[in-house]
Parts: sequence; C-alpha cells; structure tokens
Amino acid sequence: QVQLVESGGGLVQAGGSLRLSCAASGRTFSSYAMGWFRQAPGKEREFVAGISWSGSSTYYADSVKGRFTISRDNAKNTVYLQMNSLKPEDTAVYYCNAAPVGVRSVPRYEYNYWGQGTQITVSS
Repeated sequence: QVQLVESGGGLVQAGGSLRLSCAASGRTFSSYAMGWFRQAPGKEREFVAGISWSGSSTYYADSVKGRFTISRDNAKNTVYLQMNSLKPEDTAVYYCNAAPVGVRSVPRYEYNYWGQGTQITVSS
C-alpha cells in the first residue's frame, strides 16, 4: 500500500496561486493513478483532480477545470496540484490518494485510508 503525505497549503488571497505536493513512500507509486480531493467544513469530501499512472491522462472536477493542474513526477514519487485563480469556495483541507484504476475511476474508487491533508484558506 502506498503511503502519502500532503504539503504546501496555506493562506492566500482570492485570485492567488498555491502549489500542493503529495509525496509517496513506496516503490509501487508508478502503478497507481493519483487523485486530489478536498473537504470543506461541514461538507463531504469531494474529488478535485486525477492523473493516470503514466501521467498521460488527467481528469478534473468542473469546479476547478481551467484553474487547477495536476501533474506527477514518478522519479520523485510526487504528485502536484497547481492551483491558480483561487476562490474563497476553494477553502478546504486537501488530500491526495492512490488507486489501481484508470483516471476516470479515481473519483468513485473506495478509498480506505486518508492522511492528515493540508489546509488551504482563500480570503476575500
């Protein structure tokens, strides 16, 4: 099982940018599709972006499409989420996770384990 640690969160003004990182511990990283998810206070966790194991395919929630970019560097066992044009409604704890599925199946996969995540707060 892949172990993941998120970092890069913080406080940013609306319209600003942040880049999140997700570091994996295991050698099996390259065989997994990866996804970013977020959870706002009082809300359920929701899918944000996914990327195939090779990095050749990506998939985004409509709410972030055109603003966020997911990427991965398998040599560094790291997945990134570049967030631009941030809005207050992007405020949430952001999590990454891994799944042995195609990128289109990342949102509906049954994830059993979640890390601490990283907090993003977007002010008006």
